[in-house]
Amino acid sequence: MSATASGSGIKGKVIGISIAAALGGFLFGFDTAVINGAVDALAGTQSGFDLGAGLKGFAVSSALIGCAIGAWFAGPLANKYGRIPIMVAAAVLFLLSSVGSGLAFGVVDLIVWRIVGGFGVGAASVIAPAYIAEVSPASMRGRLGSLQQLAIVMGIFVALLSDAMLAQVAGGAAESLWGLYAWRWMFIAEAIPAIIYGIIALKLPESPRYLVRKGEIDRASEVLTTVTGTVDVKAKIDEITGTIDTEKKESLRDLRGNRLGLKPIVWVGILLSVFQQFVGINVIFYYSTTLWQSVGFGESEALLITVITSVTNIVVTIVAILLVDKVGRRIMLLVGSVGMTLSLGTMAVAFSFGTLDAAGAVTLPEPWSTVALICANAFVVFFGATWGPLVWVLLGEMFPNSIRAGALAVAAAAQWAANFFISTTFPWFSNIGLPFAYGFYAFFALLSFFFVWFKVAETKGKELEDMSEDVKVERRPRRARA
Repeated sequence: MSATASGSGIKGKVIGISIAAALGGFLFGFDTAVINGAVDALAGTQSGFDLGAGLKGFAVSSALIGCAIGAWFAGPLANKYGRIPIMVAAAVLFLLSSVGSGLAFGVVDLIVWRIVGGFGVGAASVIAPAYIAEVSPASMRGRLGSLQQLAIVMGIFVALLSDAMLAQVAGGAAESLWGLYAWRWMFIAEAIPAIIYGIIALKLPESPRYLVRKGEIDRASEVLTTVTGTVDVKAKIDEITGTIDTEKKESLRDLRGNRLGLKPIVWVGILLSVFQQFVGINVIFYYSTTLWQSVGFGESEALLITVITSVTNIVVTIVAILLVDKVGRRIMLLVGSVGMTLSLGTMAVAFSFGTLDAAGAVTLPEPWSTVALICANAFVVFFGATWGPLVWVLLGEMFPNSIRAGALAVAAAAQWAANFFISTTFPWFSNIGLPFAYGFYAFFALLSFFFVWFKVAETKGKELEDMSEDVKVERRPRRARA
């Protein structure tokens, strides 16, 4: 292993670079959440497009299609052109989507612009964790990788806050403001962080591992010295070169293996992504207002609780950042799985005591309404402190250098596909019954525990060059050598 300097100057620089890269995660969260405040207004007859229920739902979820496509292609493009150009391209896509959605003439071009924004979200979801992992010292990689999830939840919070502020100033999302309907300004507001992200991305150093792959050794040496603080640069470059075939262009074909067509480590990444979504976290955020109203809160109170929940998510993500390099990824995921299983399972039990009112809405009697409220927040805490940030950390670091970008792209695409499935099936699940819906998510939370226990290896403190294509889980600590 090559020694790494630990001066405060180097630490400050790599932290600053990682925060800048994580701005892609901020736009990721902002873009996926901003439509929440606008959807009812743009679906109306007076200020919107008079959408039916089906078209309204597709207008909301259409961005997820772009997310999956953007994630799928981001890895190969990043290997061909570099990490930084893909970040800049994502910023341009965010900018085009924000302005295009805000000035849309009808639902068709609105959907097109939302899909364009999805391309940017998908690309950012791949590039930011990969880039942060590749420029971070091993001792700090978990904390810095967690910045991606922190940026995502902050983006969600700022989107919800800006939506609420614009609606309040205008007197409603469907009201006129500065010559346009307020819901249009909600989309256009994203242009500001998109421009900032693009400008900052242009000033970031390229990934040293990408530069070594391209044979640009002098530039890679400079980044390793000035950013990561590597002391023995030659030894580090030799180590990187040993894990990268610089004469071979990486492609998705490199992910092929004997087990169901893919390498084992790729399947681990895919299943981590799927489990992260199949526990139903987006149901809590997308449908939380309905949940809180079912336990007796009014609409305004329900919206306030939703904002408070997003703040809670930010706080527990910060807790994860403080713990991940001390405790380790694997044990935190296991604890998160247990906590999510118990909280979701209890919610399923609580809703089994629900009754339908005249309008067909579920209402809960005491004490089950309070139990559901507590468990929903407990679920957000367990997810936000473990599976939310740590899946992104693992996806950024767990793959070998030779397949990292491509494998991360496939895993991220799987995550967006799982997100789309969970988000679109919840209304159907809730028609069967909320106990079934939350029981479904609790079942997958339980499965996630056994998956991590048997298949997810600890990566804390390991150099990226030590990552293997095999799945090896050490359940007992190594004995110290005499």
